[in-house]
Amino acid sequence: MKPATKYWKNLFLFCLGLFGAAAFCMKWMESDLYANGEKFSIMGLELFYPKEKVIAVMTGLDDQVRTVLSYHLHFDFVFMAGVFPGIAALSMMARHKAAGQLKTILLVSAILQAVAWGADIYENLSLLKWMKDPVIGDEFGLFHFIVAAKWIIALTGALMAISVLVFMRKKS
Repeated sequence: MKPATKYWKNLFLFCLGLFGAAAFCMKWMESDLYANGEKFSIMGLELFYPKEKVIAVMTGLDDQVRTVLSYHLHFDFVFMAGVFPGIAALSMMARHKAAGQLKTILLVSAILQAVAWGADIYENLSLLKWMKDPVIGDEFGLFHFIVAAKWIIALTGALMAISVLVFMRKKS
């Protein structure tokens, strides 16, 4: 194994540990996410709920749920530190096995994970801000665009890298 590949593999494994630990903690907290007597989801807040529903959720939080949601969003920062560098490392590992234009595409995918990470930070900071003051202005459309872009960049990068690694493994 080349030293560079070993570096990316070690980084990926470290990130996988961060990802797993934070995901476990966040999943554990999800059962406590209720507002106005109704269960809500983080994915709903991120992508699926209209502005009015997000405002209703944020105004309907009691102190205990507000604390749990705050913890969840803060654990998400740790989760991000596992996910985005992990996908970048996976892309770089796949890049070492690829050839031609695919090497460049995988490099761009790895670099774009920093953009996705920044988008996820923006998302969490917005949700934390709206928890304190549930007044959501015209930025909601931008919020949804940025969140969707984050998901597209991350999922495309992960799927592309995994596909290359699986295909190249079968080929060799």
